[in-house]
Amino acid sequence: MIESLPTIGLLTGSSLCHNPRVLKEATALARAGYRVQVLGAWLDADLKARDEALMPGLPFDFIPVLDVTRQGARETTSRLARRAGRKVAQFAHDVAGWQSPRQLGVTVDPLLREARRHPADLYIAHSEPGICVAGELLRQGWRVGADMEDWFSEDLLPEARRHRPARLLQAAEREILRRGVCAFCPSEAMAASLADAYGCRTPTAIYNAFPWSDRATLDGTALDRRDHAIPSIYWFSTTLGPGRGIEDLLAALPLMNGECEVHLRGNPAPGFAAWISAQLSDRWRNRVFLHGLVNNAALLPRIAEHDIGFAGEQPNSRSRDLTITNKILHCLLGGLAIVASDTAGQREVARQAPEAVLLYRAGDARDLAEKLDALIASPTRREAARRAALTAARDIFCWERQEEKLVAAVTGALGAATAQTSTAHAP
Repeated sequence: MIESLPTIGLLTGSSLCHNPRVLKEATALARAGYRVQVLGAWLDADLKARDEALMPGLPFDFIPVLDVTRQGARETTSRLARRAGRKVAQFAHDVAGWQSPRQLGVTVDPLLREARRHPADLYIAHSEPGICVAGELLRQGWRVGADMEDWFSEDLLPEARRHRPARLLQAAEREILRRGVCAFCPSEAMAASLADAYGCRTPTAIYNAFPWSDRATLDGTALDRRDHAIPSIYWFSTTLGPGRGIEDLLAALPLMNGECEVHLRGNPAPGFAAWISAQLSDRWRNRVFLHGLVNNAALLPRIAEHDIGFAGEQPNSRSRDLTITNKILHCLLGGLAIVASDTAGQREVARQAPEAVLLYRAGDARDLAEKLDALIASPTRREAARRAALTAARDIFCWERQEEKLVAAVTGALGAATAQTSTAHAP
């Protein structure tokens, strides 16, 4: 009889539909023959509905450890108790400096409970609650690893970090990265920095890329653009808000000589759409367009209808400086020329795709204007950059290349851990 491969549990504590990295990794590991279970949560009714629509076609199990959308007196009481526990933990931190995993949200306790109820040969943490839970599982003798989608303890702006259990996260990261059997992160730059900070083995860099096969869905439609006679600049994220480079872009527009459209896609943070409107001169008022989110299937077609992708990540935290976001990689897959801020992560992309990516100094509006004008003024250069983007996406920055590294690393880690266990128990 053929022995089945081990079970792998991915610890997220969130919805599946808006976490493409977990979705891709779980699918890749399941296709490699592993039994995979994703321990998530339903904290929003709309996201729950999207998850439920995804689940029938998945090759792995999605297990919601918490569903706050359920109605009823018992559910309401439990929900209020969890929220009260989080508020108490946050108050204790703000007043006395005591740090608690409950500051990270209401999913920590149910995530740990359900992880014990669904035993796995390897647990891989994918979130802040997941990191804390994986640390506890490690101390209880379970085999764990981490996918540092962000450098969790070094994320967010300084003001926000003052209210977070940074020391607790750092301790959990250090323990898992030193004693865990595998570790991943989204860039070589972050991998090197993590190894240096924690004295651990260098994590495997798994770029947050998308499948090259997704390009088969492109149908040539153009729903965003208004004037096809001029180039179009495109930016997108889940949230359209401050600290994401939009300030650089709007400051650059008055300094530009070229004519173009600018398209921004995301859910506006409170007051941010009005702030954008207030920054625009008469010249640009009718050439900057805001768009709402689209479903995952429509994301690449909407990217591909534009000419220049803007990735203005700001180095306002170590995590943001070192990471490579899916924004720049998705724009490469869409065949866009890229203008990107010079964070460490985006320099890494530019080194491997120098003809596709132009870097500007983050916070320097004039430098950004010059880089955008260089592409706008030269259709030849722009098209060469777009061709180079597709080549880089196909040869390096596509998920087909990344999943090979993921499966090899997990298989190697499990094999090495099994061998060590066998040696330890040998007579």
